[in-house]
Amino acid sequence: MYEFAGHVPAVVLRLDRNPFHHGTLGAVRSLGRKGVEVHAVVEAGGGPMGRSRYLHAVHPGPSGGLDPEAPEALLECLVGVSERIGRPAVLVAMDDLSAIAVARIAPMLAGRFRIPHQPDGLPARVADKAELSLLCARWDIPHPETAIPAGGAEAAEAAWRLGLPAVAKWSRPWLLPTEAGLRSTTLVHTAAEARRLYERSAEAGSRLLLQRFLPAGTDTDWFFHGAFARGGRPLLAGSGRKELSWPVRTGLTAVGRWLPDPAVEEAGLRIAERLGYQGILDLDFRRDESGCFRLVDFNPRPGAQFRLFTDAGGLDVVQALYLDLTGQRVPRPSGGPGRVFVAENYALLASLRGRQWPLQPVRRTGAVPVVPAGRRPEGGPERVPERGAERTPERVPERTPERRAVSAPVRGTGPLRVVPRAERGRVEPAWFAADDLMPFLAMLAAFLGRGAGKGARVLRTVPAHGRRTARAVVSAPRQRVRDLAPPAAPPAPGPPPPAPGHPSATVAPAKPAPPSPPPAATALQGPPGPAAAAEPDELVTR
Repeated sequence: MYEFAGHVPAVVLRLDRNPFHHGTLGAVRSLGRKGVEVHAVVEAGGGPMGRSRYLHAVHPGPSGGLDPEAPEALLECLVGVSERIGRPAVLVAMDDLSAIAVARIAPMLAGRFRIPHQPDGLPARVADKAELSLLCARWDIPHPETAIPAGGAEAAEAAWRLGLPAVAKWSRPWLLPTEAGLRSTTLVHTAAEARRLYERSAEAGSRLLLQRFLPAGTDTDWFFHGAFARGGRPLLAGSGRKELSWPVRTGLTAVGRWLPDPAVEEAGLRIAERLGYQGILDLDFRRDESGCFRLVDFNPRPGAQFRLFTDAGGLDVVQALYLDLTGQRVPRPSGGPGRVFVAENYALLASLRGRQWPLQPVRRTGAVPVVPAGRRPEGGPERVPERGAERTPERVPERTPERRAVSAPVRGTGPLRVVPRAERGRVEPAWFAADDLMPFLAMLAAFLGRGAGKGARVLRTVPAHGRRTARAVVSAPRQRVRDLAPPAAPPAPGPPPPAPGHPSATVAPAKPAPPSPPPAATALQGPPGPAAAAEPDELVTR
């Protein structure tokens, strides 16, 4: 353990209306267990998170929601929260919209909240997917091949050139109107779909970009979490892999594992240093067919699974940020890789839909050296002592062939290493906690209630005769196997017996029929039926 003075209150801010956001609960518990007075500014009631014993008070967010381009409503809301608390507090934004809005009003919150210092408009720039692609190209960060079309014809041509299906993204998803029915990310299968989607750019409020589709699979989805002081100096950092996600292979982490990887950690540390980033970030990577990790998303806030990266002393990225903003010493991280994070509700859905057990043995490809969390890999770029100092690409050494082999191991080569049980670490549940049961019970009740409600809605759409048939099947008495055997076939009708005195009456009796085969032979021969069933491998791959 380490010294922790919780004399400064903390405010957890989430403007995204998601009552099942387990990351907010994780931040409340992380600081509350250290004796910090934790407040939350979320939707009305706070959802299951509002039942936590470590939460001091829940404050409603801006009335009528928030326009991200006009954050004055959030400024008024936070000033009111500050006056009710009565003293300065640490402010932790838990979603992209909150981080972007807080960065815009940060100068007006000085003296009321302790906020990470960010260069002008930085959270909006890195969360903008089009701007992120330009940053990656400038700093030689692997990124999926991206096109930013300027018209419908260009969108159709770009989709055809990148290969179909292609990934279509809105560069600023937080601007999407809720009633438009647009999704932040869409898989387009034809050039015409890309053209039609581009024609809705004005409605979406931001640019459309198209990316090459990187297929998802085992060992392809990775992430990087880090807490940084001024100038991009790492306080705590680590890389992990998604074992299960919800929706399957495309969504948030349902089951994740802390696995150090030099390529992922080097990319995360390098981009934070180049930006002079202060605060918490969450990066998403996907491994392509050649084994190269490509940065696909930048979230300027804690990820929902941030509690995965908790070292042996209990330090996580939220606590590290709190210590840094309150002027306390952040201890050196010790241990932690091998831990597993499970979001119980999403893990259940993902395992049932994906037909995959969430906690399978850990397999790594090749002999990859491990870099301790929060430490620059050997041979990495030098530290820039001042944030305003010039950072040029020359400070990043050119990768040698040996370094490429470490940064981008090719799948399918090298021995498979199964991590011993002693290295796997303990499991961190998102909801269940023996010292804080009420949020878990509230989530479980709401989760089951939603499932029952969906089932009732589906049942209401079934015709009445369908419901009667279902009830009849359920209530039918169980029958024994012999009761289900088909009845014996009646003997085939033959010709009527000849009348007495007819010539055929004197004919010799017919030759007796050959004996029927034994039951076993009959069963083996069987009647001619359909073709043989497919092999198990065929059934699995369909």
